[in-house]
Amino acid sequence: MHVGARVALVCATVAACTHDPDAPISAQRTMDRACSGGSNIALASAQTTVVDCSNGGSTATVAAGGASYLVVAQLATGASAPGLVTYTLSTDAGAAASSAASHSVAPVAPAPGPMLGRQLTFDLMLRARERRAAQSPAFAAAALRVPASELGVASAVAPAAGSVRSFHVLANYASATDSWRTVAARLEYAGANLLLYVDTLTPHAGFSAAALQQFGQYFDQTLYPLDAGAFGQPADVDGNGHVIMLMSPVVNAGTPAASCYAQGYVAGFFNGQDFNGASDPNSNHGEIFYSIVADPQGTYGCAHSVADVSSGEPAVFLHELQHLISYSQHVVVHGGKPAAGWVDEGLSLVAEELGSKYYESRCPAPACRSTPGQLFPDSSAGFVRNFLLTSYAFASHPDSNSLTLHGDGDFGLAWRGGAWAFMRWLGDHMPDGFYRSLENGSADGIAAIEAAAGGQRFASLFANFGLALYTDSLPGLPRNTAPLADRFGSRNPRALWALVLSPYAWTEQPSSAFPIPVRAVSSSASATPAELAPGGMAYWRLDTAPGATVARLRFTAPNGGALDPALHPQLAIFRLPPGQ
Repeated sequence: MHVGARVALVCATVAACTHDPDAPISAQRTMDRACSGGSNIALASAQTTVVDCSNGGSTATVAAGGASYLVVAQLATGASAPGLVTYTLSTDAGAAASSAASHSVAPVAPAPGPMLGRQLTFDLMLRARERRAAQSPAFAAAALRVPASELGVASAVAPAAGSVRSFHVLANYASATDSWRTVAARLEYAGANLLLYVDTLTPHAGFSAAALQQFGQYFDQTLYPLDAGAFGQPADVDGNGHVIMLMSPVVNAGTPAASCYAQGYVAGFFNGQDFNGASDPNSNHGEIFYSIVADPQGTYGCAHSVADVSSGEPAVFLHELQHLISYSQHVVVHGGKPAAGWVDEGLSLVAEELGSKYYESRCPAPACRSTPGQLFPDSSAGFVRNFLLTSYAFASHPDSNSLTLHGDGDFGLAWRGGAWAFMRWLGDHMPDGFYRSLENGSADGIAAIEAAAGGQRFASLFANFGLALYTDSLPGLPRNTAPLADRFGSRNPRALWALVLSPYAWTEQPSSAFPIPVRAVSSSASATPAELAPGGMAYWRLDTAPGATVARLRFTAPNGGALDPALHPQLAIFRLPPGQ
């Protein structure tokens, strides 16, 4: 059996090599035993099952007779050493297994923009710094705290519009050594949820007074409620009942103009250091989102027109406000540690998507679209780019991109797209308030997901999600052919990924004509070792012989022994309908 995934002949981690590598494979296979749920599997067309090999088992037996199956090999863990695990997926004679390898068309590289390059590096650096700080004894003693019972109850009167106050703004975004600027900013807009301050040194060619009021009102009355409604209220350590948005050219100056196109730029950020107490001279002691200002002449860095800021900043605000809510709920309110980086980042991409969903609900097709067949309304343009491109990048290489092991300081787009897709699938299948439940408490990562999902096991959720990436909207068949759990609800992955390869960025291609990033390819019958990331998944196709009664799959370490149970190896199996 030839594997279209990355091939290696040595174990990638100690955990993968739990048996004597020099023992003969024939001898190892005498110790084969069935994985949990792996005996005598008989599925009707489009039915699914999950085989749990964390019991030390390594085999699964399925009905043959010419049936074909999609087999998704997974390591459903969030606790493992970094690195790829070497495994084999083999089958008895009379059946042929082939890998569902990455499509030959590489993911389209996103154009430089505010959430790529410099922005992403800086954002992840801040999240990693917050996690380290929250784990220190000094933080526990000095951090500001707000009891859950006091959320939403303002204890201070909001300042008057036109008043001026000072802020400390982080000014160096590419160095390990921080530098700060103290700025004076005027309160230009005071809404129900947001206080919009603008640095007094902002270039005059920016927003007009009227446009600035409309801008503040949009963030206050449309964007803020989207995040707060989905994820909950942020803490209110300053007692003013508002989140502050500070627009300052100091943020612009953090990106040299020469690097704008190649690396993108920092468009805005949330800094958990603002939750530090009086002992931190640079803490602003409140909930603050920092933003660039309109600077058409590029006086401070990259040139940003009013139109650029108006179109690009809303998605950044939604993204960073989710980080702010998550950090303040987990750390400030509940006294725990920050959310797992992959969960936090996935939810921030969901937050960006909320902006698109808002306009999709207001403008159902064909309204608000400039091109016939356009999947999203024009007004969604600033909100869909990140989750669309990164999820395609993940689906192109799901075997080497872990959903659960990436941390706050890890660069990369593909794992972020996988985190978004999983959070989106969960949001489609869980009751209302699921995302809020993930934020509300001190549980972290997999434990938080299981708690918010009412005790459902992560491994089962992960299995159905893995199937859904392939089985949702099978070509030529009704979408409901696959079970509900093995489809998305509010998104169609094939339709989304069709946009990535479409010559027209917003036009949906027929899903039957579009090869999704994972697809079956022909292979030989040899059992060549392949590699799989813990928290990742590899797609395989099993075609059984018409004259055979059963076929047996072996999911093993390269020497034929069982995989380490701590990796939670499992096989999600879907019987393919005829013609697939």
